[in-house]
Order: sequence, then structure tokens, then C-alpha cells
Amino acid sequence: MARIEFDRVSKRFDTETLAVDELSVAAEEGEFLILVGPSGCGKTTALRMAAGLEEVTSGEIFIGDKRVTDLPPPERDIAMVFQNYALYPHMSVGENIAFPLARQRVKRPEIAQRVADVARLLDIESLIARRPAQLSGGQRQRVAIGRALVRRPSAFLMDEPLSNLDAKLRVQMRAELLALHRRLGITTLYVTHDQTEAMTLGDRVVVMKDGVVQQVDTPEQMYRYPRNVFVATFIGSPSMNLLAGTIEGRLLHVGPNTISVPEWAARGDILVGFRPEDATLVPIDTAGSLRGSVEITELLGHEILAHVRLEGVPAEHDAGGRVLVRLDAESRVAPGDRVGLRPELAHLRLFDPTTGEARVTSAQPDVTPTV
Repeated sequence: MARIEFDRVSKRFDTETLAVDELSVAAEEGEFLILVGPSGCGKTTALRMAAGLEEVTSGEIFIGDKRVTDLPPPERDIAMVFQNYALYPHMSVGENIAFPLARQRVKRPEIAQRVADVARLLDIESLIARRPAQLSGGQRQRVAIGRALVRRPSAFLMDEPLSNLDAKLRVQMRAELLALHRRLGITTLYVTHDQTEAMTLGDRVVVMKDGVVQQVDTPEQMYRYPRNVFVATFIGSPSMNLLAGTIEGRLLHVGPNTISVPEWAARGDILVGFRPEDATLVPIDTAGSLRGSVEITELLGHEILAHVRLEGVPAEHDAGGRVLVRLDAESRVAPGDRVGLRPELAHLRLFDPTTGEARVTSAQPDVTPTV
């Protein structure tokens, strides 16, 4: 196992394109660290710089105690798993797994033993003689992981390895990757655009936007205490509801609606956020609730997602006038119902309407999110 550290690493492709800007983050020994963000945020570029496939414009990269910034890929003691598997179609599964050892001129008996060990670990022993065209997507991904694993690297780099799989298989492979990591404890730097993967796989998550780190935290902390509006709306499915309003005293005004807020809530113009599961629907005449109408309901088997349009809040407003509420599947709610909506005060999150940064006061009983 080895630590992977980016120390103020930047990547500029030309005078106009800054892909990664002053990235300083480290995957600790044995950690599963996720880089997540929308397309073009710089996460794959960062991974490729760690692998030695992209040159670093400025800054340093360390793997273990070794500075690898200018080293070629073979000298970095890492193994990379790609999105497209990159298997050789004319080789069998066994030959694909053995390929990196053959290039290193490892002796044949040792190659055979290490390939057998990896095949047993990944439960692909019965596939050893097959060729990639005879395998399913999940089987091909196991082979790609096996080819990386057989080298016994000090760290794994994974570039969206599950993105080509269907939804059911992605869930299965997520569980298998997590189980494999817990068994082997190899430091893993994993890139994805899928925030569900990030939340379920990562020991810690790095959210990036436009080449800049927005927040580094555990999945739980990031979900509950997003550092800014971007993280709040990117992490979570469905994303956090945001409402623009004004806090006066202990009252939040959203259009003609007024609800109480905790003592620690900052005064003045504000963006108020809450997760869909952190609000309940109540009768329309309930005091201290936001009034609205149910526009759409989505039955997802175990739950209902209710889309509520708040009364008196313009649809064109930056924060919108719609909120999403997660309800029990037995809830009796239908499109057209007029309802009251009551967010749980303990789970309100406040953001500056100009900068989008989280507002945290000294009296707020929350943990301040890390960068």
C-alpha cells in the first residue's frame, strides 16, 4: 500500500484551458478515495497525471515516499483500470491477466500461480480459456481488474470502470469492488461522474468543479454538511431543495410563506436548503408551514417522490418554487392536492445567496464541512 499525494498540482492544456487548478489532496494508505464531478471538471486529468499519462504543468505528485511527478508510468508502481476494459481480443482471459507479468519477464511458473490466485479471488476460474468476446460486461471488468491486481501494485487508479455496465450490474459490481478493497486494503483513487458510486464506495469523496476542489469529506458529512450550493445540489439523489428567502428574527419568509427557524439561523437574505427526506407534508391550514400544491407524484415502489409547487414563489426565481419531498409508499397524496410543507429545522442548511457558500454560525450545532 502507498499514499498518493497531489501537492498544488495544476494542468494547463493551453493558455485558455486550465483543467486542474492547484489540486492538493491525498489518498491515504489503504484508503478508497473518490474524485467526482461533472464532465470536464478535471477529475480524469488528475488521475491521468497520477498515472503518468499526462504531464504536470506545476506542482508535485508523490506515491509513497517517492516523488513521481516526472517518472514514466512503469516506474510508479501503480495499476490502472480503464472505462473501456482495454482487453486484448485475440488473447484468452488467462493471457490477458498474465500480460503485464510476461512483459516484466516473470518466470512462467510464477505467472501461472499468480494468475490462478487472481482468478480464484475474482471468481473467474471457469473463464480462463475464454476470449473477451465470449464474456459479459461484468466478466470483462473482472478480467480488467485481475490484470491490474496480478501486478501486486502499491495503488490502484480506476477511471469510471463501471460506466459501461447496465444499472443492475453496476450495483453488483460496486458491491464486489467494495468487498475486494476491504479484503486487500490497496490504496485506490477512483474517478466517477456518478455521485451514487461516490457515496457508496468512497471512504472519502473529493468533489470537483472547473478544475477546483469544492469539498473533501466522508460521504456522510458531505451529504449532511455541504460546503456550498454546488456540492449541496450535486451530491444526493434527488438533490437538496433550495429556497430563496429572508430571515427576520426567528422567521423565514419565502414569498408569502413564513416558517420558524432555529435561533442560530443567520439573518437577512438567504438560501435555505433541506433534503427531500427532511420535510413532511401537513394539512394546508397548518400554522408555520409552507403552502403549495402537489404537481407530480412518482411511485418508486418503496417510496413516493412528491413534487410540490409553493404558492406565491415565481417559477422563474433562481432557486425555483418547486421542492421535492420523499414520502412513505403508503402516503395518500395525489397531483392537485393543496398541502402544507414543514422542513425539519434541525436539518436546514443555510447558504449565502451571492457566493453560494455555506453559512455556519458559532451557535449552530453542526460540524463545519472541510474543504
